[in-house]
Amino acid sequence: MKIALTVLLFVVLFVIPSYPLSEHTVSDGEMSDKIDSTLANPAYDATLAEKLGADAYGMKSYVLVILKTGPTVTTDDSFVASCFRGHLDNINRLEKEGKLMLAGPLATNEQQYRGIFIFDVATTEEARALLESDPAVEEGLLDAELYGWYGSAALPLYLEEANRIWKEQP
Repeated sequence: MKIALTVLLFVVLFVIPSYPLSEHTVSDGEMSDKIDSTLANPAYDATLAEKLGADAYGMKSYVLVILKTGPTVTTDDSFVASCFRGHLDNINRLEKEGKLMLAGPLATNEQQYRGIFIFDVATTEEARALLESDPAVEEGLLDAELYGWYGSAALPLYLEEANRIWKEQP
């Protein structure tokens, strides 16, 4: 539930406001919406953009990690529970360190994708090093695919609000 609310908050705060402004124009007597992507943003905050590492579009590079079922198969429930407790603790630690911007599970699917991370690091090598601290990845219960991702530089700001709405730590 925490993750669903976090994703919803992210969409409301960062995705919806990023759509370009539109203006009405009249052509051949017909009213139409014209999108002008060259309009300057009247709310632009240069200090905030610089603090967040934003480019001219308010974006920056991150690393997207898709977690999937790993090669280790076991029936040892206490081992699995211990690894995933460590996995959740690691998520919380990386978030507090400012390295992990987004984390959450995926619904059951045929590809055996289990969840996603978005790391605030410059390279997939840096992200891979962070994954080495995850017990579920280290023990092979989870495996990972890493990709460069270009998204809103304001992504770290959503964490401030996300941390105000969860009631119980997973």
